[in-house]
Amino acid sequence: MSAGRVQQVGVWRIGCSGPGDLRGVQALIDSGELVPQDIVAVMGKTEGNGCVNDFTREYAASAWCQLLAPALGCTPHEVHGRVALVMSGGTEGVLSPHFTVFTRRWVDGAANAGKRLVVGVAHTRDFLPEEIGRAAQIDATAQAVEEAMRDAGIDGASDVHFVQVKCPLLTSTKVSATLSRGAAPVTHDSYESMGYSRGASALGVAAALGEVARERIADAAVLSDWGLFSARASVSAGIELEGNVVIVLGESRASASPFRIAHTVMQDAIDAASVRGLLREAFGLDVEADAKLLSKRLVNLLAKAEASPDGRVRDVRHTMLNDSDIHATRHARAVVGGVLASLAGNTALYVSGGAEHQGPAGGGPVAAIVRADEYERTS
Repeated sequence: MSAGRVQQVGVWRIGCSGPGDLRGVQALIDSGELVPQDIVAVMGKTEGNGCVNDFTREYAASAWCQLLAPALGCTPHEVHGRVALVMSGGTEGVLSPHFTVFTRRWVDGAANAGKRLVVGVAHTRDFLPEEIGRAAQIDATAQAVEEAMRDAGIDGASDVHFVQVKCPLLTSTKVSATLSRGAAPVTHDSYESMGYSRGASALGVAAALGEVARERIADAAVLSDWGLFSARASVSAGIELEGNVVIVLGESRASASPFRIAHTVMQDAIDAASVRGLLREAFGLDVEADAKLLSKRLVNLLAKAEASPDGRVRDVRHTMLNDSDIHATRHARAVVGGVLASLAGNTALYVSGGAEHQGPAGGGPVAAIVRADEYERTS
């Protein structure tokens, strides 16, 4: 590759003792390893319930805004426009709370001989409550994905491996205000609205990446036609925003990053074989034979999880949808988290619940971020 300006992306997985604990982040900043001005996105797993009233997401985002504002020369509120903050609640089972931090800078030099990790971000406009779960959210998300691809320098959809979206939900206050205006929200139930928002956003990703033709996606298809899905979308809903935040992760030859990314799809909640195949075929890593090398090279696994809507896993009945005490999304995160942790040998994994139109029904997309082997050999 000829010399020029190339993108260099860094990735850190940083543990925390709580949603507001950024001591590990601060230590990396103090050491000079992590430059605040280079941070473009943060994907966090916080230890709340992942439901409507999970305020650990907002708490974590607020802590990040307070930390970054002085370095970025802006107010804490303005940080949201500078850095894509996606906090996903719920670390059930063995999952460990943590943050995955992405940095980006342009440097002079030659790109790698092969494709390497790139990142792009974009934001939609804020949505009216009655637009959530419907065409307006689908189309705005698709547009934002295309914008984020351009921001990442990704030329084609085939080089996109994971699209993380943070989307809003409906609260009882929003529903009441909408009804008072004579408008009709997609649902009156706040928890159910999370699924509609995730589903519409995922279908927007599918449309942008050419996985599903836009004309096939009617409003009535959201949470109904499970044959429509994206194999690369991951969507988390929360109360801390009114529009969608989009992070596109992919690969490009115009990158000097020491990291790679690839994806697969779990066909159901216990489909470890697909993840083993991903690590072996994309990166030459055998989970059993290369456990030590895997622990050195694997930065994180990013995954979606859901309880199969037909109530079965491989033709055997499950009860996750019948539990009145614990929502099915929480069961699903625990299951998939355990499966992936057994492969990765690490529990600080990004597993997000609620996979409506994200992978086939009952399954979900998985992406692996790894250190490229040539960098590992010379380190």
